[in-house]
Amino acid sequence: MYKKYIVGLFLAILSISNAQTIVVKDATTNAPLESVIISTNGKKTVQTNANGEASISELGDFKYLVFNSLGCERQVFSKKQLQAKSYLIWLVPMHFQMDEVVVSGSKWKQKTSEIPQKINVISTQDVTLQNPQTAADLLSVSGKVFIQKSQQGGGSPMIRGFSTNRLLYSIDGVRMNTAIFRGGNIQNVISLDPFSIEKTEVVFGPGSVIYGSDAIGGVMSFQTLTPMLAREHKEAVFGNAFARYSSANEEKTSHIDVNIGFKNWAFVSSLSTNNFGDLRMGSHGPDEYLRNLYVERIDGKDVVITNDNPKKQIPTGYSQVNTMQKIRFKPNEKWDFQYGFHYSQTSDYSRYDRHILFKNGMPKYGEFSYGPQKWMMNNLEIAHKTNTKLYDELSVKVAHQFFEESRYSRNSNKPDREVRIEKVNAYSANTDFLKATSSKNKLFYGLEFVYNDVNSIGINENIDTNSFKKAQARYPQANWQSFGIYLNDQYKFSEKVLFQAGLRYNQVILNADFDTPFFPFPFTEAKLNNDAITGSLGLVYRPKTDWIISTNVASAFRSPNVDDIGKVFDSEPGSVVIPNPDLNSEYAYNVDFNIAKMFGKTVKIDFSTYYTLLEDALVRRDFTLNGTSQIMYDGELSNVQAIQNATKATIYGFQAGIEVKLLEGFSFSSDFNFQKGEEEVDNGERSPSRHAAPFFGTTRISYAISKFDFQLNAQYSGKRDFENLPEEEKGKTEIYAIDSQGNPYSPSWYTLNFKSMYKWNEKLLLTTGVENITDQRYRTYSSGIVAPGINFIMALRVRF
Repeated sequence: MYKKYIVGLFLAILSISNAQTIVVKDATTNAPLESVIISTNGKKTVQTNANGEASISELGDFKYLVFNSLGCERQVFSKKQLQAKSYLIWLVPMHFQMDEVVVSGSKWKQKTSEIPQKINVISTQDVTLQNPQTAADLLSVSGKVFIQKSQQGGGSPMIRGFSTNRLLYSIDGVRMNTAIFRGGNIQNVISLDPFSIEKTEVVFGPGSVIYGSDAIGGVMSFQTLTPMLAREHKEAVFGNAFARYSSANEEKTSHIDVNIGFKNWAFVSSLSTNNFGDLRMGSHGPDEYLRNLYVERIDGKDVVITNDNPKKQIPTGYSQVNTMQKIRFKPNEKWDFQYGFHYSQTSDYSRYDRHILFKNGMPKYGEFSYGPQKWMMNNLEIAHKTNTKLYDELSVKVAHQFFEESRYSRNSNKPDREVRIEKVNAYSANTDFLKATSSKNKLFYGLEFVYNDVNSIGINENIDTNSFKKAQARYPQANWQSFGIYLNDQYKFSEKVLFQAGLRYNQVILNADFDTPFFPFPFTEAKLNNDAITGSLGLVYRPKTDWIISTNVASAFRSPNVDDIGKVFDSEPGSVVIPNPDLNSEYAYNVDFNIAKMFGKTVKIDFSTYYTLLEDALVRRDFTLNGTSQIMYDGELSNVQAIQNATKATIYGFQAGIEVKLLEGFSFSSDFNFQKGEEEVDNGERSPSRHAAPFFGTTRISYAISKFDFQLNAQYSGKRDFENLPEEEKGKTEIYAIDSQGNPYSPSWYTLNFKSMYKWNEKLLLTTGVENITDQRYRTYSSGIVAPGINFIMALRVRF
């Protein structure tokens, strides 16, 4: 009897041990690791879920377990070691890797080695160390995306010579681009909260097969926090609290997020507040950038004030609040339901490049600001995994977004204030399928429908009498809708060779109604019905596990939107843009070649080169209204312009990177980007493309030991001489330095930056930094605002 009791107790303990849930986390970020393969000598395997958990009961009895995860060092633990660690395993990230799991290439999880396009993943560790203030700054962390800013509350990415409405933003798989995304620089990306972003991926080159219109230069895909379900018999309750201060703009930021997870239900809530003061520029650089004078409204008059501190850019401060709520219901392993609510709102913030515009030696504007920028999104996603003839995995996303933006402008010592308000309701529905037809072949296909309703209001206000009257709106009342269907086929010939081909059909319909009392347009409505077929062919060759060669040929398109067809605004001093309903889609044709190679475990290099041809490009050119080339606008005789299919453009360049593991704990990395673009102008000559930035890059030396991480990095950009400026930039003397000939140009610049991170323990993390150590005074190319001078940063993160 005694022996039976001992045997029973032993079997019970063994049973409990085998039923034990293992949790796997990243040793650097403390984040759970998904898709970790846990095996018993390679014979039986289980895989961790989104919570980093896996039950080992299916593995039976074992002596040791092997842990394999992309980007992490392989680990082996005996049963005794697992018990000693309470079944909580920490995997150490590899210094560099050839494979990463991404979703932006096809909307499904894939290894980067299976995708012919270049995709960059911005790691959580880099974001934590670099401490970006906004989502725009987060994109620049990679060293592969150039950011332009017209004001502090801004950030317009430039990728491979393209920007604004030729790049596509995706948030949790939902298209953010709207029918009023403009050709000029846009700041919509700052609506995203960098603290609620779980993962950021940048796809370089055309993405129209998967994402439709606008995805010409690239796709920026942001995945926000995923609600985590409970472990076995233990609720998943945890969170983060964060506070940061930056000296260059006296930033005060706070954030908190909380996850509550049960067996089938999980919730995650996030709240962030930011307060940015006026931004201080550096001490060493062009005197033209100094802010010597500014306008202030005193006793009903616009008074020109001498700035006590010319390095302080007045007015540039603003504040912002972001909130997010997600709910997840997973009744079983086959079904997964997620609902997300996002809301972002800024305060009013000044458009700084207009405040530094002078006329007759005096500031032209008494005020020029954007009203609160608002963004709201409701998103429902349904995922289903099963084995049917149609699909193995299904994803359905239904979303509603609301955008509101406004502009307020008034000339100095004039009572008339122009108020322009735009509201867009954007509805979208996506159905995406994944089907493995064989062990070698996968099909990705789907449908997309997008509908935008645009409401635009124009008001003229007299600030002396507080009277209002209706005025010309910025846009017509309009709707824009898109329907697309796509198929992407991936065939794996062998472990070394993979082929991918994609095709998409898209139809875009636009209807607009114009008000004619304010402008005598020769039309009252515009109707477009365009269709487009785009495709891609890609090849991946992996001769050995330590290098990858790929090439991709693809086409992309952008159908005219409401901003292209119906906008009325002053594009620059002395010019006004008017509607043009006679527009067609622009098309891009691209080829690129990519190579990545590892040399042992110490060196990795990657190189990408590309060439893009843009035909029927939509650009701003001189135009006529009722036969005249000039009209009175805002009290000024202005040249008439309009968006037209007026040119052909070419963009080519390369991206190169190197990573080196030096002595124990030391590492070196560098990214370099070169692009050159040209487009035809009215007289048939060639002019540099506006959004092809000068060469730029980042070089880093890092050291990690025990609880400390240190990094010294240099960021830099090349010079753009006057003769190499785009024609439309040559007249913007207010934002450029002046050369010895009296012409505007964009000087080269560099900054030295030091960042450190101290992991006090698993729950407490302190990051500090000094940016622009040598206090350089510089403007990034085409930017209206001068970049920060020396900047001291301190941030404290608490995990609970």
